[in-house]
Amino acid sequence: MFLKRINTSLAMASLVFALSACQQTPENSGITPETATNKTDDFKTYDAASFFATTSMYGSSISHDGSAVLVSSDESGIYNAYRIPLDGSEKQALTKSTTDSTYAESWFPKDDRIIVSADLGGNELNHVYVRELDGKLVDLTPGEALRAEFFGWHENQDHFYVLTTERDPRFFDLYLYSTKDYSREMIFQNDDGFDLSDVSKDANWLALTKANSSADSDIFLVDLSQETATPKLIAGDEEESIAYSIYTFSADNERLLYGSNKGSEFTHVMNYSLTDGSHSVDFEADWDVIFSYFSKNGKYQVNGINQDAQTVLSITEVATGKEVTMPTLPPGDLRGVNFTADETEMVFYLNSDTSPSNLYHHKIGSDKVVQLSNNGNPKIKQAHLVAGETRRFKSFDGLEIPGILYKPKQAETEKVPAIVWIHGGPGGQSRFGYSAMIQHLVNNGYAIFMINNRGSSGYGKTFFHLDDKRHGEDDLQDVVYNKKYLQSLDWVDENKIGVMGGSYGGFLTMAAMTFTQEFDVGINIVGVTNWVRTLESIPPYWEAFKQALYDEMGDPATDKKRLHSISPVFFGHQVTKPVLVVQGANDPRVLQVESDDMVAAIREAGNHVEYVLFEDEGHGFSKKENRIVASERYLKFLKEFLN
Repeated sequence: MFLKRINTSLAMASLVFALSACQQTPENSGITPETATNKTDDFKTYDAASFFATTSMYGSSISHDGSAVLVSSDESGIYNAYRIPLDGSEKQALTKSTTDSTYAESWFPKDDRIIVSADLGGNELNHVYVRELDGKLVDLTPGEALRAEFFGWHENQDHFYVLTTERDPRFFDLYLYSTKDYSREMIFQNDDGFDLSDVSKDANWLALTKANSSADSDIFLVDLSQETATPKLIAGDEEESIAYSIYTFSADNERLLYGSNKGSEFTHVMNYSLTDGSHSVDFEADWDVIFSYFSKNGKYQVNGINQDAQTVLSITEVATGKEVTMPTLPPGDLRGVNFTADETEMVFYLNSDTSPSNLYHHKIGSDKVVQLSNNGNPKIKQAHLVAGETRRFKSFDGLEIPGILYKPKQAETEKVPAIVWIHGGPGGQSRFGYSAMIQHLVNNGYAIFMINNRGSSGYGKTFFHLDDKRHGEDDLQDVVYNKKYLQSLDWVDENKIGVMGGSYGGFLTMAAMTFTQEFDVGINIVGVTNWVRTLESIPPYWEAFKQALYDEMGDPATDKKRLHSISPVFFGHQVTKPVLVVQGANDPRVLQVESDDMVAAIREAGNHVEYVLFEDEGHGFSKKENRIVASERYLKFLKEFLN
């Protein structure tokens, strides 16, 4: 995505938890005990539809009676909410949208109603809905041009929290809803541009962050039990730039866990006492701790460390401090760990480069794990896929740049073309995990290096800020030196190297094609090409961190000259190699006009550019049929211009 979030941890549903690989296959797994090796006698290539015949699934809310998991799944072609029984019986579609994706948020804690969210055509103006027991959807946040988010449950289980921008499109206010009739009351009016991060289960405390710059933020607490809800600063430093973030309130409503990189390159977990105001270190590691949360009653604490593009997970029993022992699992990373209300069972996903996420059920303390989904395509042999490897290379100034390299099977017998893949952001990170698009290209003979250029998250705050107000300069040189690294590999065709990426990665792709002559082709997916316009047209609900974004990228009111100089659209005549541009018409972050103008500028100079516009998509493609079309178009373009 195009955005570097300063104060917010990664969404729990998308987190990757890495455990040690092992050989045993769990009960009912449906996994063939083979690994993705570099050699296979019956190797074959597959089309995009085969790779996208897999199902993407996430979400791990457990029903009130502990009988089922609520998930979001795109098996119908777009995301809908599904009920997956823990006893392994047939899943049930709870929503059946055929136009716009509907995302599962949570079960109700006392019955089988669910909360879901959806936008229109990818416009990101999400509304929050309740699916009633009869299947009817009730919009809890009706209106135009507003964005709403589900924010959690009150511990009395009769109320829940929702954020909405209906009063002011720039800021989220906090509402408390009744489960009985959906009546509500505003419990915090956000007039000062805070980022609302978490609310205690008893509704007495609200944790807020305030971004001062891309490297500095503060934490505030609001005592909601008081008649006047005034934010109180609890973590901030006027003399030093420190990035703070909120993790969670404790289950007993007595502590706040928050992140801090004070005195360290990496973020560690701090503990703030709501009773005496003391601060203490709760958990730290040699990498960023990107999340920390508790099971419902606080028996277990889950911490995740972002270690070299994978998240190392620990589950600790709070009372004893002992780490929970997991049973033997097949190779892969864990995602979406969640516990039943009585804290005796858990669900989680396993994911790897060569297998999409599958849902599992485990009774804590037992040696049994049951697989509840089979989301892979049985027609694709896992041995025909490729697992990535961590690699590093030195850039123009000697800085070591990390990334993930995928070597296609074809490279065992011939030199292959290669592509530098650039993640979104700025400040994102390429990570291990199944990608139908990446596997499709690698399977068809293209090496992929997923670069984590300077400015990427996960490698310390110094590395993270090396690109501040130098975007399109030093990070672009990292991309160029990534090409040089690929040329040093004896199995890569040094004369056939392209570049591609999405969002911010789309910008760097266009910058590489515009301001250098290094790459033979470029594929720009929803990429920024006019920074002045993009920064002037950011969605209003980004207001809380707009200043931090300006601090990193530049303020269009004062840094217009520099922003103009790095914007490819003004220099389209310099593009001399083939380019493919892919855009969603409803994109609120990178407007369609960005891609329209970029394509026009290249065509005006008489150079080759192809344009794919999805009328029913936004910033990224939620519909499976569109993802298939896009992936096939990438392959067709590469076969024509890079082979």
